[in-house]
Amino acid sequence: MSVPIWIKEGIERRRGIEDVKSILRLHNLYTVCEEAKCPNIGECFRKKTATFMILGNICTRNCRFCAIKTGIPEPLDFEEPKNVAEAAKEFGLDYIVVTSVTRDDLPDGGAYHFALTIKEIKKLIIGSRVEVLIPDFLGNFQSLQTVLYALPDVLNHNVETVPRLYPEVRPLAVYKRSLAVLKNAKEINPEIVTKSGIMVGLGEKEREVKEVINDLVDVNCDILTIGQYLQPSIRHYPVREYVHPDTFKKYEEYAYRVGIKFVVSGPLVRSSYRAKEAFLGVKND
Repeated sequence: MSVPIWIKEGIERRRGIEDVKSILRLHNLYTVCEEAKCPNIGECFRKKTATFMILGNICTRNCRFCAIKTGIPEPLDFEEPKNVAEAAKEFGLDYIVVTSVTRDDLPDGGAYHFALTIKEIKKLIIGSRVEVLIPDFLGNFQSLQTVLYALPDVLNHNVETVPRLYPEVRPLAVYKRSLAVLKNAKEINPEIVTKSGIMVGLGEKEREVKEVINDLVDVNCDILTIGQYLQPSIRHYPVREYVHPDTFKKYEEYAYRVGIKFVVSGPLVRSSYRAKEAFLGVKND
């Protein structure tokens, strides 16, 4: 299957990232932009924005779409929350996105580390906004509370794909558990902006994508991102289809029609793409 022009042109934006990478290495930090081989890395790094990845760079899950390393993680770096805040300040950021690998080996899944990172950022950068893209914490309600009590501005948890494909694509995840994360977040803090994302091109049908969007509306999800799945290597799950930009537009229109407040949909869209714009779009709605 040949890669279409709209994908090839976008990947060219990976260039021009060395200055930002040097700052990240100075603070001993990882970004999901690098680890997950995001196609927008050049565009975002040139604007001095990045999604910080905490809890190390080794994941305990084995999702077949993801480029992040899997295995036995190293011990937590307790300087990491402060280092993230300092790097964000050095970048001049006022909207900071923090995500992580999944750490099923930790009793709280890393929730307290998330909370510390949020607090360090808000302490060092007055008036900053923080978006967290969290794992499912194995459905642990208390872990979710720990993160939300640190007062992030956006709680993001991606459902990633349609339920039918979970056994093949996300074998250690549970679709209903991911929906419950978003639902419970609103119950803990009704004012929190919630967000989720889905990839297409994995073999899903249009009807299934719309059903996922409906499910997200049912749990009061505010923001939705939809992007094309790109195979990180030959060892990963294959691309079944390169979805045409017109179809992304169709999904966007449908999501708005059924009640999602802000939608970012396109071939190279990833979870944190236009994150600040999406947040402001919801808050100013």
